[in-house]
Amino acid sequence: MTSESGERRPSNADIATLMATMKASDSVELKMTVPITDHGATVAALPIDPVEAQPRQVFFFDTPELALYEAGVVVRARRIQGGRGDTVVKLRPVVPTELPADLRRSASFNVEVDVLPGMIGVCSGSLKGRTTGQEIRDAIAGALPLRKIFSKEQRALFAEHAPTGIELDQLQVLGPTFVLKAAWPEPELGNRRLVAEMWLYQNGERILELSTKCLPWEAFQVAAEARAYLHQHAISTDGVQQLKTKSALELFSADLRAELVAAGRDPETGAARAPKPTPRPRRPTTAPS
Repeated sequence: MTSESGERRPSNADIATLMATMKASDSVELKMTVPITDHGATVAALPIDPVEAQPRQVFFFDTPELALYEAGVVVRARRIQGGRGDTVVKLRPVVPTELPADLRRSASFNVEVDVLPGMIGVCSGSLKGRTTGQEIRDAIAGALPLRKIFSKEQRALFAEHAPTGIELDQLQVLGPTFVLKAAWPEPELGNRRLVAEMWLYQNGERILELSTKCLPWEAFQVAAEARAYLHQHAISTDGVQQLKTKSALELFSADLRAELVAAGRDPETGAARAPKPTPRPRRPTTAPS
């Protein structure tokens, strides 16, 4: 089955797999992206005050060709208003029941299923760390080794899952993406916390995402209530969905590769290309007498 946008709808088997995955997870995040043509109307319809939104900067770290992302690893740092900062090493997708027991027991590790309209949920495992906004700035500027803003536990997880030969300190900076975040308890949903994030990309594109988190056992009820709430406020849930992380990585990867080519470097590795050999001038030949 496909939706009006042409995307495949989840089958009964997909839903059964999703339910089993959610049951073994720690939390569920229900999210949807709003078509750009509806951004203004959505902000006006919901109790969102853009002036009170919290500004953030999001940096991703990967190779120019996104080798980490292709291997299911996402490395991110985030500067938050007020001098705070956090980091994450994320594995996606994961099967909760196949994760090591010691990792699941970590207070910094969370297994969460992201569910978007018309798309089957994706389960990820995120190992979070804390740092400061200044330390992130220093790492971006090269004044601090990148590994220093990640915890020992995060570095170990990265080393275990990153492709062979890729080290944290070798990663390229992809970003920043500027983000505005607004959150509020919604009385119509029993004061459940709703979140709106506007991701502003450097090429002028933007993504507006609405989301709420819940426990796995209440996901279907919360999804139905949230959908009814959005429809009551004339916000459609049938638009084509966009993925914030994928959009950011693809955009910055393309820009980085173009910059490397312009600088005479290899767009795949970032290494300096060997100069082309200068052809020797040909000696004039003397015609036989």
